[in-house]
Amino acid sequence: MLDASALLFLENQLCFPLYASSRLTTKLYAPYLNKLDITYPQYLVFLVLWKHQKQSVKEIGERLFLDSNTLTPMLKRLEQKSLIERNRSTEDERTVLISLTKEGELLKEKAKEIPKNILESFQGSSISEIEMNDLKNTLTKLLVLLEQKTTAIKDSTSSEIE
Repeated sequence: MLDASALLFLENQLCFPLYASSRLTTKLYAPYLNKLDITYPQYLVFLVLWKHQKQSVKEIGERLFLDSNTLTPMLKRLEQKSLIERNRSTEDERTVLISLTKEGELLKEKAKEIPKNILESFQGSSISEIEMNDLKNTLTKLLVLLEQKTTAIKDSTSSEIE
């Protein structure tokens, strides 16, 4: 067990390699996404829409772990580029539904090579494809756990305010 002061060393933090890996992963995707004129968070929105077609803003936010105040401006920019459409639900006008335009669908064809290119960029490195898949599975478990913990914190904080 580390002493209390050693716990505050950068190399002993779980958060730092996650944060740095996330930033560097985004940089790795940048050259491919720049060709499509989209950002990494916008790419994530497209991944959701290419799989699930029409989604509410709330559903997209839940899938991407993003709040609507983060998502809404991004969706507006994609709408301005004519890549998505935002429409009010006929069943509940408080719900905004997001769907791809023809241009947004065509972007899928251009993006198909991105995952393959990213995986190929790791060939010959010290991490194997199996290790990458294991890491992804572990990170997915961590993501679920962190979502539960942050929801519990948010719930306890809001009940303290009341």
